[in-house]
Amino acid sequence: MEGSLTSRGRILVLDDDPTLKRIFVDVLRGEGFAVESAPDGAVALALAECAPFDAIVCDLMMPRMDGMTLLRTLRERGLELPVIFVTGTPELSTAIKAIELGAFRYLLKPVDPDELVASVERAVRVHRLAEVKRQAKAYLDAEHAGDGRASLNERFENALRGLDLAFQPIVRWPEKRLVAYEALLRTSEPSFPQPEKLIAAAERLGRLFELGRAVRNKAALRMNHSAARLFVNLHSEDLLDPSLFDPAAPLSLMAKRTVLEITERAGLERVPDARARVDRLKQMGFSVAVDDLGAGYSGLTSFVQLDPQVAKLDIALVRNLHREPTKAKLVRSITALCKELGITVLAEGIESREERDALQNLGCDLQQGFLFARPGRAFPSVHW
Repeated sequence: MEGSLTSRGRILVLDDDPTLKRIFVDVLRGEGFAVESAPDGAVALALAECAPFDAIVCDLMMPRMDGMTLLRTLRERGLELPVIFVTGTPELSTAIKAIELGAFRYLLKPVDPDELVASVERAVRVHRLAEVKRQAKAYLDAEHAGDGRASLNERFENALRGLDLAFQPIVRWPEKRLVAYEALLRTSEPSFPQPEKLIAAAERLGRLFELGRAVRNKAALRMNHSAARLFVNLHSEDLLDPSLFDPAAPLSLMAKRTVLEITERAGLERVPDARARVDRLKQMGFSVAVDDLGAGYSGLTSFVQLDPQVAKLDIALVRNLHREPTKAKLVRSITALCKELGITVLAEGIESREERDALQNLGCDLQQGFLFARPGRAFPSVHW
């Protein structure tokens, strides 16, 4: 019998008029609802917080806590119960306020029993529908999050298994001299066509160290077959990886011909002792470059913390600078200031002779781009 009563819904009735409250309780119980009652809003609130109800039938005017205050408090505490107000002194302003607070219905005394039952039945259905929707959303969100993370982990594992590097020459122009190769991240996993997507996945999964170590070790292994210098990219958080400072690590063994590029696009705020860590790397023999100069975070902050030996101009500053006087002026200023600080300037992304020659005239020491060679497996030849 209790199951059949509960299946129609559990209703909380409160009214400071004992006779009217008893009438509401009897009518609803007669229709098969499970009903509890309360003398005022304070008691009703305590009951609603410790027991599940599908709807509340509530007089507006009551001592201690009136119906409007009860509704407001329920919403503030996250209890989304349908509240049906009944009142013998209807006022337009009160009705409007009740609607604004999310009251389900607003019934006038004397309440017709059939109207009361119909309102409660509808309130129960709406409440149960809302609950089912919440459960469905929670289930699907959890399933999506679980599958999404599992899928991302699986794809990341595939990317690590298919990890590869492309190398692009860095040259000194117009001397036509090969200076170094930059190791560029690649993978055979098709869902990560750009390195940025793979790095973003590593960040999301908390596997940046794992990716960084794989890249550095593979780059060191490949560069054993070349006498050129190596440029390899670091995420700023790689500075927190203990393996980066291991003197026995493959890359550490060739530190004196390795330049670590730290991009300005990833801030250093998560590395509070960045300067001390960079100094340790320099003591090991590494050189340091600030990557993406002009497109990242605060250049001043990066220069102070990293004290780089090389500054790489972002490709956005290089593209078509021979046609844009403002870009040329900016590059000239950056180059001059870097030279005063003893910093070598490297321009990347050069695709035309005009860009190459303009950069030469602006004093750029090193150049890199498709004009000289596209990235390829170790080691592409330079087209002079």
